[in-house]
Amino acid sequence: MFRKTLLKLSVLLLVATTILTACGSNNAGGNTANTPENGAAEGVKKEVTFTIGYASGDPAGKKAIADSIKRFMEANPHIKIKDLSETTSSAYLDWLKTKDAVGEFPDLVEMRDTEVFADAGKIVELPEDLRDIFSTLPDVGGKIYNAPLTLTSPQGIIYSKKAYEEAGITELPKNWDEFIEIQEKLKTSGISPIVVGGKDIFHMGFWINKFLIDQVYANDPDWNSKRTAKEVSFTDPNVVQAMTDYKELFQNYIDKGWVSTGDNQTASFLVTGKAAQLFSGPWMFTQIAEADPNFEFGFYAIPDREGKVSVVGLPTLAGWSLSTEASKDSEKTEAIKEFIRFFFQADNYSKYLETTNGIPSTKENINYEATEQMQEVLKIMADQNVTKSLMINNWWGDNLIPPQFRNWYYKLMQELVLKDGDVTDYMKQADTEYDNQVKANAM
Repeated sequence: MFRKTLLKLSVLLLVATTILTACGSNNAGGNTANTPENGAAEGVKKEVTFTIGYASGDPAGKKAIADSIKRFMEANPHIKIKDLSETTSSAYLDWLKTKDAVGEFPDLVEMRDTEVFADAGKIVELPEDLRDIFSTLPDVGGKIYNAPLTLTSPQGIIYSKKAYEEAGITELPKNWDEFIEIQEKLKTSGISPIVVGGKDIFHMGFWINKFLIDQVYANDPDWNSKRTAKEVSFTDPNVVQAMTDYKELFQNYIDKGWVSTGDNQTASFLVTGKAAQLFSGPWMFTQIAEADPNFEFGFYAIPDREGKVSVVGLPTLAGWSLSTEASKDSEKTEAIKEFIRFFFQADNYSKYLETTNGIPSTKENINYEATEQMQEVLKIMADQNVTKSLMINNWWGDNLIPPQFRNWYYKLMQELVLKDGDVTDYMKQADTEYDNQVKANAM
């Protein structure tokens, strides 16, 4: 049962991150431009139009943003927003680059590769008068570019309680070996243990980074910068072991149709009993509940061989960013700022968080109905014994990797499984490609 319990998220986050203090709410939902006090009567506003671009790989997230845009335009009829949400199966970075190449780079964009577009002069710093909204704002060289939609959410195993029960699984794993034992029990019971949406390249990153975080980043958060300096290698024992574990898992326990399965199909695999588990984040909870409101499922983070838990959970350079072109138009800039204020105003932001099962990034305390599964997510984030890390491509500064390397590496790791390749040989290819991309980007 998809049971909901009213939960004050800030109480748990207080333990995990920073003290969240209340910030003043706008009675107009962030719409200061519509109030008579600002010298403008209703119905006489000059019409302003701007474009907005965001990733659509997660249907729940796409719907939540689309709903926010709709509510904003209803409250601000003089502001028109053209929705340019991603509609292809390409990587989001490639989609944005294509939009830029054809002169359609969004005025307001959900930015994930911040340094790439900041270095290219495509985005500007977040306006000063918006920064006080947020509890934490990561910076690049002292510059802040993003209004974070949420704090980073951990990934873990979303599992069918029925499948676990039928396979005789009564306890969650305390280490990696126990996790593998669970996979064997599920496989013996006749169900595919794990579904993977490998058709979408971003989905490959969930498992690949699970192993990289456990065996690389949890011990050395600066590994990327050391790789760029050629002080470490993909052929080092820890990386080889990480990718060996990844390969063995995919060969033995992943549903055989993973290469042609889309991320948006994974929820149906769970609720129809085609697979017992999915490794993903809390944004999937809503999709699963909508697919079958009576489907009973749980969530947990996978421990490593020593029983230590490490998850994605550090702040990232991601969020709403204002394009350089839009910033040159003062009226458009003000309209965009009004949308950002509206988006993060408590009444609106709580709806976004509830739909996406997100962790609030604002200083203001945000309440929403958190599910049983989301409460587990919050416990993980609040646990000081859980190591928080980032995916290979989400580090910044000296730890920023070449922008095209992530997708290349994920595809290489797909090939490793499909061709039953030698892990060390494939890691040699990764070293060569990484160095070539570093050199190309330096030119």
